[in-house]
Amino acid sequence: MNSDLDRLQPYPFERLAALFAGVEPASDRQPVAFSIGEPKHPTPGFIRETVLEHLHGLANYPTTRGDAALREAIAGWLSRRFGLPAGRVDAERQVLPVNGTREALFAFAQTVVERAEDALVLMPNPFYQIYEGAALLAGAQPMYLDCTVDTGFLPDLDAVSAQSWQRCQLFYLCTPGNPSGAVAPEAWLQKLVGLAERYDFVIASDECYSDIYLDEQAPPPGLLGACERMGNTAFERCVVFHSLSKRSNAPGLRSGFVAGDAELLARFLRYRTYHGCSMPPPTQAASARAWSEDEHVRLNRDEYRAKFRAVLDILGPVFDVGAPEGGFYLWPQTPIADTDFARGLYARENVVVLPGRYLSRVNAGTDPGADRVRIALVAPLDECIEGAQRIRRYTETL
Repeated sequence: MNSDLDRLQPYPFERLAALFAGVEPASDRQPVAFSIGEPKHPTPGFIRETVLEHLHGLANYPTTRGDAALREAIAGWLSRRFGLPAGRVDAERQVLPVNGTREALFAFAQTVVERAEDALVLMPNPFYQIYEGAALLAGAQPMYLDCTVDTGFLPDLDAVSAQSWQRCQLFYLCTPGNPSGAVAPEAWLQKLVGLAERYDFVIASDECYSDIYLDEQAPPPGLLGACERMGNTAFERCVVFHSLSKRSNAPGLRSGFVAGDAELLARFLRYRTYHGCSMPPPTQAASARAWSEDEHVRLNRDEYRAKFRAVLDILGPVFDVGAPEGGFYLWPQTPIADTDFARGLYARENVVVLPGRYLSRVNAGTDPGADRVRIALVAPLDECIEGAQRIRRYTETL
């Protein structure tokens, strides 16, 4: 048995279930779930229809590399979205479809980390727990970079010692961030790329929230665009992960991609060929259409903007919280311990939020997730308003 499995910590939602054990929520209120980042907007009809139109593809084995049409649609979207010259992304060598970014983020570490006693994988803190598990099962040690108000909820690159940079093999980044919604500016991204060049490590940028943002005139920058504008036109040491789950409200499609450094992707493709994780043909066809169509994504952003406006009007008087730059989470500080707040809110109002400490680790004696909660505004507008009103009512009694 792989002993590294014993190093994995319970997933946040396992801990949430344990926190709520024995609690009977208010029976006169319908449940409102703000805990899981699962979009509840309808999946666009053209995606569903394309899946049905291509069910005949189930008669064929798909290739791990994916169809050329899908890879070309992805390369085209990357160029449109991040201001890359046409043809800069080589659809043949620099794009690899994956079955959702979760499995790809995990598997990527198994490809690029060379097992060594001093190997480090750096990651933001709080973080998506897949990063930590990937590092541990790749034989590396996670190094947590606290993201707080003082750091703008981004990792403080200047706080990392030269020795730690030398030991770093992989740097996981999430922008817009989960849970804070903080966006890494392009200059910050270029600074990180410069460090990767200097110390020879790989950057894995999780950008699955990059198409959900409040200012239509200021879309979040991405790692490949930052590379392009600093002259790293081959995206050396850099890969990005994108998904249709949030962008197109299609979490059940399990469709995403990895793009960037061709040499890294060649190695990752070899790993995935053995891993056996090809994307089904109907999914590929629907994904190609989704990456080629942007209007449904703009409409999706409009829905999130309406929810943020309504919910912040309600919560503003009781929380010091503002709209995030990107993503669909609120990350407010709580007046009592985050676990007590979440448990009490569930008991009194039948509203579920995620305690911040379930997304973070104690680091140098502090926990950057403690006394915050993550509120995922994924439900329909009326449900978000109802849930916000209950949160305010509960908070005003504390």
